[in-house]
Amino acid sequence: MHDTDGTHTRRFGLPTATALVMGNIIGGGIFLLPASVAPFGTVSLLAFGVLTIGAIALALVFGRLAQRHPRTGGPYVYAREAFGDFAGFLSAWSFWTMTWVSNAALAVAGVGYLHVMTGKGSMAGDLAMALAMLWLPALANLAGTRWVGAVQMISTVMKFVPLLFVAVVGLFFFDPDNLGSFTTADGNWTGGLTASAAILLYSYVGVESAAMSAGEVRDPERNVGRASVLGTVGAALVYLLGTVSVFGTVRHDKLVESTAPFSDAVDVMFGGHWGGMLIAACAVISIVGALNGWTLMSAQAPYAAAKDGLFPAAFGKKKRGVPTFGVLAAAVLATGLTVVNYTSGVGGVFEILVLITTFSATVPYLLAAAAQVYFLLTGRRDKVRTGRFVRDMVLALGAFAFSFWLVAGAGYAAVYQGVLFLFAGILVYVWLTARRPAAEAQAPAAEQAEPVQEEAAVTR
Repeated sequence: MHDTDGTHTRRFGLPTATALVMGNIIGGGIFLLPASVAPFGTVSLLAFGVLTIGAIALALVFGRLAQRHPRTGGPYVYAREAFGDFAGFLSAWSFWTMTWVSNAALAVAGVGYLHVMTGKGSMAGDLAMALAMLWLPALANLAGTRWVGAVQMISTVMKFVPLLFVAVVGLFFFDPDNLGSFTTADGNWTGGLTASAAILLYSYVGVESAAMSAGEVRDPERNVGRASVLGTVGAALVYLLGTVSVFGTVRHDKLVESTAPFSDAVDVMFGGHWGGMLIAACAVISIVGALNGWTLMSAQAPYAAAKDGLFPAAFGKKKRGVPTFGVLAAAVLATGLTVVNYTSGVGGVFEILVLITTFSATVPYLLAAAAQVYFLLTGRRDKVRTGRFVRDMVLALGAFAFSFWLVAGAGYAAVYQGVLFLFAGILVYVWLTARRPAAEAQAPAAEQAEPVQEEAAVTR
């Protein structure tokens, strides 16, 4: 594999690609999930199961699509191939904006966990820590795919092992009396299922990570699908076991009010109050690992779109296997948003932008799932696995339903703000497409110049 500058780069193997998926799915939110869904009862565990099935269906669809389109850009590539440039641009634009805004949100959340270990600091100190959490992963990305893979593997192991340890050991301290009721007070289990699912839905954002980086994955036709499923299943295992353990070790009335449920569970298991420090350290490691992966993701969709003339050309160049301009652009934009969060004093601005990400994450999923349905219904057998029509159609429809559920779970405010921001990208699309005819006209002219000169030389 060679970059635009001619240098050779190393591709991700299956373990690294799986770590990329798992690391991007598991961010800092897992450490609050048990307390967030506890008020709805143990029906939330059923919601976990339903959502995991939907996420695995989406992962399998990405694997199917990557077999015929093993290119960097994943959902963007599939949407453009099925529905044309405009759909492809909307997918790339939506995914790009989601990544750098959510990176800023992750960095701010990381500072909150650092406070558990260091105590509350000044605004300037908090800002410095948040920017460090943004730029250290960016520097690892700029160093090349080898460093990205190394950081992702180390951070995934460092956060997966402690979480799994707490989840497994917690089963030995499990007390059924600590569990709350199956449903909420009104007894409507379907309402509790939907409400808890709405909170849990975005716990699986990141399932597309291997497909988005298919160009950097070794043997992507096989490994993208495998990494997507293995990473999703691994994350689901940590989510479900961890939540069950916390439910069974922390009394329900205390869990509902908890701001650090995993810390409370550790304190119950081993006594003392050192659990908060341990879990805070795990959370910081988890967030840094997620930032490392999402920083790479923030450059991949623009890179693929730039190659097709649907993003500025600077996004389409790589060094050491990484689209460096895309990494820098995302880091700078996330930095600006983080600075605004700490210095503006304007309430609600940051929350509005985070709402945008919750909707923006779903647009590429919907378009990718719809692309697979389109390929199947139009009989384009060269684009899908042959001989497996029924199974592939069920998976594609399941993935679309899961993605549609993500949109519904985002809420009215997220959809409203997200659609406005998505439509703002139309002006960017118009500007880029208006410039393409001129650029395409200049290219043939440059190619014809040399033969003309050669002919003149022969004449002389």
